[in-house]
Amino acid sequence: MKKYEIIFWIIKVPLDFLTIILSFFIAKKIRLVTDLIPNVQLPIKTIDDKSLILYATVAWLFYIFIFASHKLYSTKITNSKIKEAIDIIRYWAYSFIFFSVLVYLTKWFIWKITEIPRLIIIFSFFISSFLVILERILLNKIEYFLLEKNILPKKNLLLINNKKNISDIVKDIKNAKIYDIFWYTNKKSIKDKKIKFYDFKKTLKLLKNKKIDEILYIDSDFDKEELYEIWDYSRIFWIRYRYITNSFDITKLNTELWLINKIPVLEIKNTPINSIWAKFFKRIFDIFGSIIWIIIFSPIMIITAILIKLEDPKWPIIYKNRRIWQNWKIFNLYKFRYLKWEYCIKDSYWVKPKNDKALEFEKKLISEKSIRKGPLYKIENDPRKTKIWSFIEKYSIDELPQFFNTLIWNMSLVWPRPHQPREVKKYELYQKRVLTIKPWITWMAQVNWREKNDFKKEVELDIFYIENRTFILDLKILLKTFTTILKR
Repeated sequence: MKKYEIIFWIIKVPLDFLTIILSFFIAKKIRLVTDLIPNVQLPIKTIDDKSLILYATVAWLFYIFIFASHKLYSTKITNSKIKEAIDIIRYWAYSFIFFSVLVYLTKWFIWKITEIPRLIIIFSFFISSFLVILERILLNKIEYFLLEKNILPKKNLLLINNKKNISDIVKDIKNAKIYDIFWYTNKKSIKDKKIKFYDFKKTLKLLKNKKIDEILYIDSDFDKEELYEIWDYSRIFWIRYRYITNSFDITKLNTELWLINKIPVLEIKNTPINSIWAKFFKRIFDIFGSIIWIIIFSPIMIITAILIKLEDPKWPIIYKNRRIWQNWKIFNLYKFRYLKWEYCIKDSYWVKPKNDKALEFEKKLISEKSIRKGPLYKIENDPRKTKIWSFIEKYSIDELPQFFNTLIWNMSLVWPRPHQPREVKKYELYQKRVLTIKPWITWMAQVNWREKNDFKKEVELDIFYIENRTFILDLKILLKTFTTILKR
């Protein structure tokens, strides 16, 4: 563990104390002005500052105990901030419940000071929750900034690797901004000039001298005894040991232990979203979410429709495109049309592929100008696009009509992205896993490097989502989608 991690961990405690004290005083000021209850004016109750500080200190002690016991003072910079925010609200609520019980059930036995008004307690809960979350976000941003500028030392990462080409892995690690990759270890050197090579004995010496902060296992020709020895050293010297997962490893959250007579076996479940309740709550979430976003974005959709009509008067404004969804069914995906109508593929408009000149022209463009490999294509300097295209695609405005797809339930707000039938025909067997659930409007690849991903990487992210889907993950993807678009 780096010294700066301990400092950032320690600084959270006094900052939280100051934040909670501040929230109680803000709550007191609000209570002097209003009770925030419409059409009701309750008698104004207040408390002296000395007593208020005492109450706030007791609340903070509950806060410290519950947060520490639920690992909300972790030193890890890579923790999910959305999950952390939800946990802060949840466990802070528990703290306030215990605090309130203590204040009002023991006031005649313990408390000999002025009673604190109930509305001040309620106001301070909401204010402090917001301020603590904001404080954690700012601390995280400061830590990332200092690491990026090399003001703070990055973690030294040792790779256990025998693969010759790991450029994608190295690139992802560097993009995390918290690691320096100086060494890799293996039985034999793979002649990577960018990263230093250490054999087994030198590696153990590095670990023993605590030159390594983390180990990442990729692949190796070490035998089991050697790997166990490296692992033992990591435990002895408190070095974090991790490995890159494969398709079986990422399903471990979805395993269940059974007995076949006396034989213990592990079942790898298909997906955590197969249960009826999971589907029910996701459907409710999709309906309300799509209605809300249709209302919010309706002015933008109306303006976009007018601009498309002015540039290319031919219909339709909202274009239908055939896509494959769950269990290989075909549906029409809705998008704002950003191609000139004569260049739009018309398989959803009762035109057979052999009679569709637009399809033949697109195949020619793919063979000559596509900059993506695999089933999916991306045509560079596409001559078919209208002038409005660059704007509506950059900010994903062309995707807004898909909220109507969500309402009629052939799409979801979050799940794997649907592709065209001719693209699906080129899938490899494992890639067809993404067709086992409904398609989505936004997805893992949308908020993780977007256009920089090749199709193989997109599928890996989709499968990871399928195996590990939770409501928090859905919420995180949705929020990151909007921040990704706004950054553009």
